Parts: sequence; C-alpha cells; structure tokens
Amino acid sequence: MTAPVDFTALGPIIDHEPRDAALFVQALTHGSTGQTPDYQRLEFLGDRVLGMVMADLLYARFPKAAEGLMSAFLNRLVSRESCAQIARNCNLGPLIRLGKQARDDGGTGSTNILGDVVEALIGALYLDGGINAARRFIERHWADKIDAISEAPRHPKSELQEWAAARNRKTPTYTMLGKSGPDHDLRFTVRVEIKGLGVAEATGSSKQEAETLAARQFLAEHTT
Repeated sequence: MTAPVDFTALGPIIDHEPRDAALFVQALTHGSTGQTPDYQRLEFLGDRVLGMVMADLLYARFPKAAEGLMSAFLNRLVSRESCAQIARNCNLGPLIRLGKQARDDGGTGSTNILGDVVEALIGALYLDGGINAARRFIERHWADKIDAISEAPRHPKSELQEWAAARNRKTPTYTMLGKSGPDHDLRFTVRVEIKGLGVAEATGSSKQEAETLAARQFLAEHTT
C-alpha cells in the first residue's frame, strides 16, 4: 500500500497551509501507484504557472535585457533539470508516492519524476492558494538560481554548429542510438558527428538533453 503524505515534512517546503489537502496528495502521487488522480494534470498546470511567474520575475529583474537574453534565462531556470534540483534541495524525493517497482527502480531520485512533482506542487499551490501562493514558492526556491544569472548561456548545440561552420563543415548530425530503463525513467543515448572532424556520444533523460550533452562532449573532446 502506498504511504500517506507526510504533511509535517511537506509544510516547510511549500510554506502554505493547504485548504484542500487532496490537491497536494495528488501532486505527490505518481502513476505507478495505480491510484487516481496522479500528478500529471497538476504538472501540466504548474509548468505554465512557473513559466509565467518566472517571465515576470526576469522582466522586472533585468529591465534592459533583450527578449532573446531573457528567453535564454527562462529556459535555463524552468528546465526539468532545474526543477529536479529544487526537489533535491528540499529533500522532496522521500515524500513522493510511488509504486513498489518504481521505488525499487530508484524513482525517488529520477530527474524526470522530481522535476514533474515540483511543477505539480506549483499547480496545487496555484489552485489552493492562488497565484500569490505559487509565486512565493517560486521566489523562495529559485532565489539563488536567479541571483546567479549574469549572462546568457551559450547553448552547446549552437556553439557546436558555429564551430563546424567556421571550419566550412556541414551542420552536426545527431543520431539516436537507443533508449533504456523503466518507462518512468527512460535514458536516451545520442551520437553527434561532424563529418571529418569527429564524433561524440552522451546519454540523457530526454532526446533533447542527450543531444545537448553530446554536443558538449564533442566540444570538450575536439576543441580544447
């Protein structure tokens, strides 16, 4: 049987007194439990709330920044990896309600699950306490990440494409080599090649992440 939610441990994380406790139970319930509703609908909502609040925070924090720069900041801050890091900082993993197999497979440490649950909690906060409750959570947990921003990141795929073009080579080619792992924590392996200059491989929690990591690996191996 899936353990009940420990609201004593959850309270300091969300800094909110739930009016509808069922929303927060749902936000912490993974589909592997077989219980419904699980967190997917709340994750969908929370993802949009996070993006809107973060865009507003960046707009105010960087009054002279161009749209492209703010978009780069936003993408970095709301990524699944960023949300998962927030979950790890809060020690949220042990509070997630997982089926036995998902738990045995390491679901409490899965980047995909941790990131989704943080967004689901934001969705629950929005429904239970309005935009101000969700905003307080985001401002508190993302404060250090926002403060650390100083310049737009150069995306490894863009950097690699520019590097290839500077050497009169065609655009890098990305090839999916395979995927592995349980459905709730799939791992994707990708190879990137610039004909005549080299190849590199990497594995990530999504195809996009694997491509980014492969580009970064190529740059580390062939341009230094």
